[in-house]
Amino acid sequence: MKQFRFRIAALALPLLALHIPQAQAWGGQGHRLVARVADTELTPQARKQIATLLAGEPTPTLAGIASWADELREHDPDLGKRTSPWHYVNLAEHDCAYDPPADCPDGKCVIAALNQQTALLADRSQPLDVRRQALKFVVHLVGDIHQPMHAGYARDKGGNDFQLQFNGKGTNLHSLWDSGMLYDRHLDDDAYLAELLKRPPTPAATPVLPPDAVGWAQASCRVAIAPGVYPDTHVLPAGYVAQYRPLAEAALRQAGDRLAAILNAALGTP
Repeated sequence: MKQFRFRIAALALPLLALHIPQAQAWGGQGHRLVARVADTELTPQARKQIATLLAGEPTPTLAGIASWADELREHDPDLGKRTSPWHYVNLAEHDCAYDPPADCPDGKCVIAALNQQTALLADRSQPLDVRRQALKFVVHLVGDIHQPMHAGYARDKGGNDFQLQFNGKGTNLHSLWDSGMLYDRHLDDDAYLAELLKRPPTPAATPVLPPDAVGWAQASCRVAIAPGVYPDTHVLPAGYVAQYRPLAEAALRQAGDRLAAILNAALGTP
């Protein structure tokens, strides 16, 4: 992927950008919220299977494993490197159309990875450790595929190279969507979960496998390319967060509903 550099306004942003951490999809709170929404909708059969799969984990809950795939770069660098392409698919350059050979070579994108890991999770003939790892990936990748920047432009690495100034600090468009707009509400996980659960449940979050990963990625892409999502300047305009945070929160609720549907289908009674 060739690096694409934007012209940055003369606001000392080049210096600020040096201190921006590597962005993730949603960040820790967003991934936990997706998992916690799903946890409210699990069937007894799925909940029992999850308890078996996560027995022995430091925090044996969906929320406790939600960021595991992002943490691999520290705890298992080899697996983290091999699976790093699983977290995204770049569809924005061609109006969100999906061409597997070009967009997902050798199955290395979030669409193929989510389908593959869901199949492993549902396969009761697989060893327990294989299904446990698949569960960790499924919980995370469902969150990733609903983050618009993870289906966005290759040329700026999903908004990572689009520098911004937000609340007087340097950041980038990817970080703004994965965590900046969420953290700006200053809600803990319990309070934020309560807010998300006030939203209507996602229509058609039916327990059908495989998941509609292509359709979900394309919907995320359409958000990423919508007029206004990329600001005209590198200082975030007034009203941006008020306009777009509801879309991010809707995506979190949608991801949680769909994660529950996947888990209920994959882990229900055979």
